[in-house]
Amino acid sequence: MTGSDSPPSPPASRHLPSGVHAAVRPGCALLRLETTESREGVLDGAWWPRSRDIGAELPALLSALIAHLGPVTRVGLDSAAWEGLPTRIVVDDRVVHIDSFPVGDDTVLITRGDQDVFSLLVVPPHATPEAAHSAMAQAVRADNISQAEQILIDTGSGYRASD
Repeated sequence: MTGSDSPPSPPASRHLPSGVHAAVRPGCALLRLETTESREGVLDGAWWPRSRDIGAELPALLSALIAHLGPVTRVGLDSAAWEGLPTRIVVDDRVVHIDSFPVGDDTVLITRGDQDVFSLLVVPPHATPEAAHSAMAQAVRADNISQAEQILIDTGSGYRASD
């Protein structure tokens, strides 16, 4: 059979492989890194950190994102949701600036370049695996229009009074 006789390749799937959701555990991120014209009301992925210690959690997330997005310049975080927020962190020999605001919006904003911003749902560390899987799956759906807080409420992943 020659190269021209080969059967056509199937179109690339626009969905995550089914095994991805089964592998989700604390410390994982699911990403839908698809550029859209408007990111208003759309999440680009989800992150389930193991703790609220940003120094312990953020480097691994940023390393994974840098591998897919290229250099990350800034991270925006909710100051009330994290312990020990630095103003910058070095990941893969690059300085990433950290902005923190008391916004309470259950997201982390990742900036590539000057204005290319990706918004990730942050699943609370205490969430059950079932609730975290549901929240992360909803966040990465291309047709999702729910804000992060609503996803956490709908999936039972929200904050406990002790958080």
